[in-house]
Amino acid sequence: MAKAPSNLPELEKEQEHSRQRIKRLLASGAKPKVSKNATNATMLSVFRATGAVTTGVLVLIILFVLVNGLPVMSLDFIFGWPQGVNAEGGIFPTIVSSLYVTVLAMLICTPIAVLAAVYLAEYAKQGRLVNFIRYATDTLASVPSIVMGLFGFALFVEAFGFGLSMLSAALALALMMLPIVMRTTEEAIRAVPRYIRWGAYGLGATKWQVVSRVVLPSAFPRIATGIVLAIGRAVGETAVVLYTMGQAINLPITPMDSGRPMTIHLYLLANDGINMQAAYGTALLLMLMILAFNLFARYLSRKSAKKTGGK
Repeated sequence: MAKAPSNLPELEKEQEHSRQRIKRLLASGAKPKVSKNATNATMLSVFRATGAVTTGVLVLIILFVLVNGLPVMSLDFIFGWPQGVNAEGGIFPTIVSSLYVTVLAMLICTPIAVLAAVYLAEYAKQGRLVNFIRYATDTLASVPSIVMGLFGFALFVEAFGFGLSMLSAALALALMMLPIVMRTTEEAIRAVPRYIRWGAYGLGATKWQVVSRVVLPSAFPRIATGIVLAIGRAVGETAVVLYTMGQAINLPITPMDSGRPMTIHLYLLANDGINMQAAYGTALLLMLMILAFNLFARYLSRKSAKKTGGK
């Protein structure tokens, strides 16, 4: 029978150290020349103003796209095919291409990111190697999409010989999604209370049983939130798929087929001025898809908070 980890005194020491540090930080602060109520009221006004500005900008963008995109919205536009020089007709192949490459990227990214996060949170000893992995992950998250697109073209399209295809684009998008899913999963695993692990160890569970049957199910809502947020980012990427997928207007069947996602279709329509109504309609559908992913992530986050007793 496995024994529960006996690090409770260390945790109590860490908590006491944190409390003492907070007290020192509060005591070392300069005495305010104004009342606390005035300071709180001022900061509250600043926060409200910044929130109002952010919300206002978002509302203006949504209204602008709605006003210009709604007139072209119809079933023929959603389920039809682009036709003619001016790209009349619908955008159905671009919708399928966007969803196809996003799902494929998710299937590639998720297992790698989750397993890496489990290793960092549950198995790896804290040290230089773990810190370097986290630093590399954060750096990967900040790489510009145009650089990732060029890297994907050089590696997957040229070196591996996959050509301009769904697979090349999915692999490049998976690299962009990897740090988001990985860090979100690691934080979700660390947020699982320690007493749950100790209870499982006390019942004789092995390390892998605790991780696979206790920790991961408890952290799943937050992990799913990170995956959905990564999907929302992948759907809106342009530079990565521009260099790795191509621009062919067809319905992709296999991962080696090429295609034209909604972002590339929107870019071509707007850049060339071919059909601005179709461009606004494509932008509206793309925006609605991203908003849907973000709202779903918000729902999963609230579900996770209720499950763990938060608000």
